[in-house]
Amino acid sequence: MKNLKACKNCHLLTDNDVCPRCSLPTSKRWSGYVIIRDPDHSQIAKKMNITTPGSYALKVR
Repeated sequence: MKNLKACKNCHLLTDNDVCPRCSLPTSKRWSGYVIIRDPDHSQIAKKMNITTPGSYALKVR
């Protein structure tokens, strides 16, 4: 797995230093991840307030 970074706000996993969705800084310090395919029918997506499919970190420091 490449060196992914997680957005400190929306938890989106990306290669960038700045989140492409939030335009906020990302962090190399994250743990766990989840892939959301259908946020409308996902309990995890609802709990994490995710509305867009993608890969997300569970915890970001």
